[in-house]
Amino acid sequence: MTNIAATKHVLIVEDEQSIRDILIELFEIDGNTVSSAALLPAALNELRSQRFDLIITDLRLGGKRDGGLQVMAMAGMLSPDAVTLVLTAFPDDSNRQASMRLGAVHFLEKPVDLATIAQHAAGADVRTAFGAVMLP
Repeated sequence: MTNIAATKHVLIVEDEQSIRDILIELFEIDGNTVSSAALLPAALNELRSQRFDLIITDLRLGGKRDGGLQVMAMAGMLSPDAVTLVLTAFPDDSNRQASMRLGAVHFLEKPVDLATIAQHAAGADVRTAFGAVMLP
């Protein structure tokens, strides 16, 4: 019997389809439900539809410099207990500080090793495909 309360909800917000697809594959295992969005409007709709345990967002979405910051601001209101990881190719201090103020737990520079993302997810008690195949 599956314990529904143990299901973890993951939101991936990334405008680069190849990266989004890899992240979805990383989290799409038994015990997780994965939602994804490429752009800010879809991400906001996902946030309005349910609470998430883990949110991974790109900082810039579809050319919007602050798209990820808007995702984090909305997540702070609608999924206040979610662990948020920010991925960015633009790791300046201003973006880092703004992300941390909005609740980001980790600010990761692209390219990010999937094992690093999996490690941070484990800290949020969210399993990944790595956890499903790695020995303890």
